[in-house]
Amino acid sequence: MKKVGILMGSDSDLPIIEKTIQTLKDFDVPYEVHVYSAHRTPEKALEFSSNARNNNFGVIICAAGMAAHLAGAIAANTVLPVIGIPCKSTNLDGMDALLSTVQMPPGIPVATVAINGGVNAALLAIQILSIEDETLYDKLLKRRLSDKEKVLEKDRDIAQRFN
Repeated sequence: MKKVGILMGSDSDLPIIEKTIQTLKDFDVPYEVHVYSAHRTPEKALEFSSNARNNNFGVIICAAGMAAHLAGAIAANTVLPVIGIPCKSTNLDGMDALLSTVQMPPGIPVATVAINGGVNAALLAIQILSIEDETLYDKLLKRRLSDKEKVLEKDRDIAQRFN
């Protein structure tokens, strides 16, 4: 199975990435985590993205806040799918990071999830990998059914309580 590369621009993004990691663990998806800054360690980011395919990565998740250029910098140097997680910081409630991540030039796409969307980033990575992995596909279907049942159970509880 291909691995998921997880990069964060700073260790301050770790609380979000921990949710990403836990979701990948729930699906038994292998991953590797690094702190590489697009601005402070651009050579490490370039090295990682340039070699990602040869190092058995199938998807790369990048989390960054403020001037969140990490996902774009990685996407510029690989044709593997790149998923950006814009992280909320003290400035602009994460809108700066969201726009920095989502506004990419034609030809260099970055799939972007919600601000602090670590779980959805992992699920999107798993969906991408499940295209060629029936076991992952089945696990995703089970997760969706479980999520559906949880909502229906809450509906029954609320209906019983108030109707």
